[in-house]
Amino acid sequence: MKFTDSPVIELPVRDAVLSFQQDNGSLHVGTTVWPCSLVLVKFAERWAPPTTHTQNPYSDLLDFRAKRAVELGAGCGVAAMGLYLLGLTDVVITDIPAVMPALKRNLKRNKPVLGKNLKHAILHWNKADQIAALSPPYDVVVATDVVYIEETVGPLISTLEAMVKDDGIVLLGYQLRSPEAHKLFWEMCEGVFVIEKVPHQDLHPDYAYEETDVYILRKKKQEI
Repeated sequence: MKFTDSPVIELPVRDAVLSFQQDNGSLHVGTTVWPCSLVLVKFAERWAPPTTHTQNPYSDLLDFRAKRAVELGAGCGVAAMGLYLLGLTDVVITDIPAVMPALKRNLKRNKPVLGKNLKHAILHWNKADQIAALSPPYDVVVATDVVYIEETVGPLISTLEAMVKDDGIVLLGYQLRSPEAHKLFWEMCEGVFVIEKVPHQDLHPDYAYEETDVYILRKKKQEI
């Protein structure tokens, strides 16, 4: 499935189907379903236990049992809802106030599939009090298509660093949106995280777009 202007996007996850209402005419990018969220969920679906893979390099990484998670810049909530169905059941979904109506609408829309209302909260990446209110750190931090404005890169990196445990992971769905933001993001990332790019052949074959990647970020060990 490719990015589409369709008002409704469906995402099959295991035996369920999530359905997202998007508004491409909105002034806020968060009301649109972007491809990175779909690619990340389908990558996780391919490898998250239980699977039929005899050799699974991601079995521990994607074993979400007893893990706490937060999604940053969630938009319509695609990634968090998809990962919830794969076992990431302790998750809080965050974004700015302008995007909350679209997020809440899609949470309500998918409640019959999810079986509950997932936790959500307002989060500006430059507001330390809002970060602290979410009681970090988390085992898993999820972020997809969040790098597109150069001015927000610094606050994003700081928030990622504050949110993830020293032994936790960031699951990042990424597509180049702005050359300036791209350059700054990866320069800053290298100072904080060990960066692992998921090989394209490990993505879900039906959701492996040439321009979209999944990264696993882990905090660099602090030198004593």
